[in-house]
Amino acid sequence: MARWSDAALYLPFALLPEVAGWLIVLFVIAAVISEMTGVVAVQIGASRRYDGPMGKSDRAFVFAVIALALGLGLPPAAWMNELFAVILLLTLATSYNRARKALAEVNS
Repeated sequence: MARWSDAALYLPFALLPEVAGWLIVLFVIAAVISEMTGVVAVQIGASRRYDGPMGKSDRAFVFAVIALALGLGLPPAAWMNELFAVILLLTLATSYNRARKALAEVNS
């Protein structure tokens, strides 16, 4: 259920002018994969992984700050694409860290 709520909260950012919608869609897919990587760790005998650098609470905080800035009147601009690209890369790094640490835990 949490994956659906994440998508419902993040996908509207794709409709902002100046924002590359495909970047937000890729981010949502990466966020789902990241969360599933943490959960699947249990299936291989490791503990539930919450490793970062861009876990669920981190993503929620960053997007809340962006939404607050937009709500206070900061116009959407091209710099947001760079920020979303960094968030996407950090989310992919999170999936990698979770998988790597889960495998290391199982193999130790």
